[in-house]
Amino acid sequence: MKEIIFPTSLKKGAKIALISPAGAVEEKQVEEGIELINKKGFEPVLGQHLFTKYVHGYNYAGTEKERVSDLNWAFNDDEIEAVWASRGGYGCQHLLKHLKLSKFRKHPKWYIGYSDNTVIQSFLLKNNFASINGQTLKTSSFGVTGESYDLIFDILKGSKPTYQIPTHYLNKKGTVEGPLVGGNLALVFALLGTSYSFDFRERILFIEEIGEKYYALDRMLMSLELAGVFRKIKGLIIGGMINMGDEKDNANYEESFDEFAYQLIAERLKKYNFPTIFGFPNGHIYDNRPLIIGANVVMNIGSETFVAF
Repeated sequence: MKEIIFPTSLKKGAKIALISPAGAVEEKQVEEGIELINKKGFEPVLGQHLFTKYVHGYNYAGTEKERVSDLNWAFNDDEIEAVWASRGGYGCQHLLKHLKLSKFRKHPKWYIGYSDNTVIQSFLLKNNFASINGQTLKTSSFGVTGESYDLIFDILKGSKPTYQIPTHYLNKKGTVEGPLVGGNLALVFALLGTSYSFDFRERILFIEEIGEKYYALDRMLMSLELAGVFRKIKGLIIGGMINMGDEKDNANYEESFDEFAYQLIAERLKKYNFPTIFGFPNGHIYDNRPLIIGANVVMNIGSETFVAF
């Protein structure tokens, strides 16, 4: 495995590019995020198409050409020190074949986002760059804790987090160490068999999901099974599973860690012995704590459960 490259820490006044690589976003939805960046002593720089709308079977934040133009600008402008996605949704896959890292390679930047942004983070890791799986700028309908943002700024300034996790009855005990890959399960699944897929060998995999029917969740797990992913990984961290199944039939629909979804995952994993953590606070949930994709992580499940970078 090639050495993973981590961007340098940001100093006061550093410029952070704000871009919309997928779904459209309203100005009012990112006002608080922009204000927070300013309060933390950094300078937000708005991409040209941050608030563009293009309806083409989905409400995109611009055409593919417009969205990739903003992302390539943010990646390769020497004045930019970090790149923060306004939201996810759908559309990041459109950009993968057109991303350029010419100046980025000499001046790496933190990329911050989650959900659909998983594919861009996989692209960056394929090129040996770490990124932050963390809250986007858009205020989601279910809100988010202040710590979800504060911890991102801590990483930008050079710290690495350690998380103590409540014990879950479905956990599989053990201690393991390795590079972290993954993100939103639907996107991990969507990249399988492509040149942009994560390398799962000897890695620790993280997954989270929102708004999937239970059969669709099982189908994605089966695809990972058939692709040999679970035979390759050293450990698994499972985050939020929210708005799963049918709202009218699921009493846990609004819960961050859907009980039946977790049971389905546990059933699919029962023949594997790698350490597994259920209930990690990351995903489309109120308490969305950032993870560093590509970083080495220690996960311990025993009398205490923790994940340390």
